[in-house]
Amino acid sequence: MDTSQNKNRPANPCIHAKNLVLGYAIGKQAVPVASGISFELYNGELTCLMGPNGIGKSTLLKAIMNQNPPINGDIWFGEKMGSQMNESDRARNIAVVLTEKIRSGLMTVRELVALGRTPHTGLWGHLSAADNAFVNQVLEMTHLDVIAEKKLSQLSDGQRQTAMIARAMAQDSRIMILDEPTAHLDLTNRFEIMYLLKKLAKDADKAILVVTHDLEVAMETAAQLWIMANQEPLVSGSPEDLMLEGHIQKLLPGNKWEIDARNGKIRLKNPRVLPEIAGPEHLTYWVKNALRKNIEMPLPEKLAVTENPFKITFCKNHEHFAFSRTSELVRFLKK
Repeated sequence: MDTSQNKNRPANPCIHAKNLVLGYAIGKQAVPVASGISFELYNGELTCLMGPNGIGKSTLLKAIMNQNPPINGDIWFGEKMGSQMNESDRARNIAVVLTEKIRSGLMTVRELVALGRTPHTGLWGHLSAADNAFVNQVLEMTHLDVIAEKKLSQLSDGQRQTAMIARAMAQDSRIMILDEPTAHLDLTNRFEIMYLLKKLAKDADKAILVVTHDLEVAMETAAQLWIMANQEPLVSGSPEDLMLEGHIQKLLPGNKWEIDARNGKIRLKNPRVLPEIAGPEHLTYWVKNALRKNIEMPLPEKLAVTENPFKITFCKNHEHFAFSRTSELVRFLKK
């Protein structure tokens, strides 16, 4: 495993495609799902694939894995066409982590990770000294070496997901594909897993493609995003460029919601007019947030916020009101 630092993007992508038409067959008839799908995936980078449900993300993954080849166009792995690769070559090029349940809780972390060496162990499946050394290296890279002998049933959700990633790492493929790896994790583990993938992409010089709906984590960790939208070509670029160019808004079809270009938060597209709030910016932001969420209640014209101690005050009909928490203010206004 090459753990050298990636200082610059490689000149050539490890996977690329141009103007694919994706879909599936019903009998002899091809049913397109997405068209104009062009992309480049680079070693050393974490890429996140995003888009609304039903837009064709899973169809794209299946096309890359040759489980459901494109209706038109070809996917290239370097200089080799994907459709010309046999299953052995494919296993050496692509490792996949799906949102699957681990069936055997009696298996240890080391045993699970060692399964990743299957494409390299030959007919009898015996691990060589080199295979075992590679498994140990992967366990160290993913910080699982300290719990290598633990049963999977003893692990937390985050540890189990890390073990699944380590199994894919042990496969020693150039490309890793993960489908919703943070879907069932808590907030901390969502970031931990994605930062781990970002680090592995860089340290092991792998191209890692993650399908996710988690915009906040993707914006924080991805080198590039691929965004699929209805009846539109796939667009790609850094999260910051796609935000500045307005492409991130394609993740929210319809007219009700939008992504605030200042902070990446999802908001109502036509929010109500909020009152004037005087006070420190970091305090007024959260008071506005509390008022914005409660669109049904009447609002005062002006409020003031102070700190040390925190207090929200306003005047109505010559009467002064003061609250020490936003929840108290909201309950009062809802009366």
